[in-house]
Amino acid sequence: MRVNEAGWDRVLRVVLGIVLLVLGWGGIVSGGWGTVFKILGFVPLLTGLVGWCPLYALLKVRTNKA
Repeated sequence: MRVNEAGWDRVLRVVLGIVLLVLGWGGIVSGGWGTVFKILGFVPLLTGLVGWCPLYALLKVRTNKA
């Protein structure tokens, strides 16, 4: 599995994932949206930590320089 995300992209994804998780788990957003934030927060967090985005791979997009 090759990295297809640039450094700035990875940082942005990790920050976005943490923000969504805090909004969902912290009770700032409740109800259905809170549950959505709890679930969707893990996606950018994990892809940012790993450095590989399956959607980028599917669409053949790269934000890093090969």
